[in-house]
Amino acid sequence: MSGFVVDSTVSSGNSSVAIPTDISGQILDLDEDDDLEVFSKDTTVTDGSSFNASMQTSPASMINQYKFEEDAEDTKDIFVTVDNPESHVTAIETYITYRVVTKTTRSEFDSSEFEVRRRYQDFLWLKGRLEEAHPTLIVHPLPEKFVVKGMVERFNEDFIETRRRALHRFLNKIAEHPIFSSSEDFKIFLTAAPGELTSYKKQGPGFLSRMGETVKAVAAAVRGVRNRPQEFTEMQEYVEAFSQKISSLDKVTQRIVREQKEYLEELKECGPTYALWSQSEEELAEPLKDVAGCVDRCCKETEEQVKNLNDNLIPVLHEYALCTDTLKAVLRRRDNIQADFEAKTEALATKKADRDTMRDDLDKAEDRLEWANNALKSDWTRWQKDMRTDLRSAFVDTAERNVNYYEKCLAVWESFLHSQRTDAEGNGNVDFS
Repeated sequence: MSGFVVDSTVSSGNSSVAIPTDISGQILDLDEDDDLEVFSKDTTVTDGSSFNASMQTSPASMINQYKFEEDAEDTKDIFVTVDNPESHVTAIETYITYRVVTKTTRSEFDSSEFEVRRRYQDFLWLKGRLEEAHPTLIVHPLPEKFVVKGMVERFNEDFIETRRRALHRFLNKIAEHPIFSSSEDFKIFLTAAPGELTSYKKQGPGFLSRMGETVKAVAAAVRGVRNRPQEFTEMQEYVEAFSQKISSLDKVTQRIVREQKEYLEELKECGPTYALWSQSEEELAEPLKDVAGCVDRCCKETEEQVKNLNDNLIPVLHEYALCTDTLKAVLRRRDNIQADFEAKTEALATKKADRDTMRDDLDKAEDRLEWANNALKSDWTRWQKDMRTDLRSAFVDTAERNVNYYEKCLAVWESFLHSQRTDAEGNGNVDFS
């Protein structure tokens, strides 16, 4: 199936998400504070065994519900912004909230604009509810549960901005999704007052119910799937190959940025050294001062270049590296749903008692499997399109910024050479040809 071949030039787009520059080998767990997050690999809240009563189970409704519009971006009617972080200190905890502003023309909303404050735990709740209601749709990743050594200060401005961008990106991915954006949970998240949201969050399944579903998922995983459709096997192979490539590229790019930052720090020491040298070298004073000026100008351009890579390329690569964990979890949940259907089929074939009830359960399991398969196939196509758009945009942006950076540095040194040629021609004692 050619649609699942991983291309080395895999493309896709701009991201407003930012992450710390250096995260490898510098991780410090702070699980007690869920607000200190950057990107989350905790992609599974539901295992795919629970079945929400609001799910559409008839084949006809499934096909209609998951027929995504190609021109969705042209008819966007909801806009979400995450900004204005605030720290809160209580007797038992310290945490950060963000303002979430929503503007919409949708009729199901009571107003055209809403403003609420949310903390990380609220975002995590929303992600879990979406996964629970739609186990085979692809929910965008949330910040990871770690902080970087050297950024343990909870209200470090860079760290807070990094997290704000990540949460902004998450909500906008939800708002752009044709199913998630119409979710009642999403609407509650965007509009509910703090007390109302707390009450609504308590309405979810209890601990024992979640534990029971987890046990079912483990049993389904042990049984495995005997007859997985080929298209889902190809999806799994694609995800594995994509995961290896994007994760490798993510790590290499982060290493390059770290090395560029080290280079920048050393470059900053050169300018003052040349300037100091000029004070004791009368015959070379002017060239040395000019070199010092060139180095300083290149420092500024390099600093901007490092910032651009850190703000625009790294977030997109890391985001899609995390997306691969989400995809793997979605495929596992689909397999669990199929395993449950296969188990019920076996049970009906081997047991004679209560066959009517078992047949009803089997019919429900079959509808549920068809719903899950249709949902995943449609969302997979949508996800691939978004991924390629995002990465292509990020690569083009990086290329343009690289060209601009090198052209500016080239112009700096060409200006120096021109000035030296002019001086040499005036003195008639230096040949630059």
